[in-house]
Amino acid sequence: MPADRKNTLLNASTGKGKYRIDAEVRFMGADIIISVWGGTKPHIGTVVISVPRPSLKNPQNISATSSVFNFTGHKDEAVARMFSEKIAAACNRNTVTTAGIHLDSITKNEVRKILKNAETLSVLLLKKIAPHCC
Repeated sequence: MPADRKNTLLNASTGKGKYRIDAEVRFMGADIIISVWGGTKPHIGTVVISVPRPSLKNPQNISATSSVFNFTGHKDEAVARMFSEKIAAACNRNTVTTAGIHLDSITKNEVRKILKNAETLSVLLLKKIAPHCC
């Protein structure tokens, strides 16, 4: 394991106001921990554990299998799974992701905005992480 991965902490954010989403990544030995939060009441709503494995479609590629725990009433799985599986596969590392994004009385349009910001943030974060994954 490269020495710089031992204590590496990376941060990124995207969006504005109540649509802002923040993420933090920490390398813990060979594993990765990600926290994603945002909205008006950040919290831990979902935990996703992703394990890299050969892709079922093309064993030359790496994919990930995940286990999910949602706290009662929380619907943060789509965001947590997006980050966890994307980064576990790209880095070929066990990855745990927590996510909690909350907006009171959220509308379908606001859900779309949050998911779009989450996708943008996951790509940005992956670019920051990539040099540390080798």
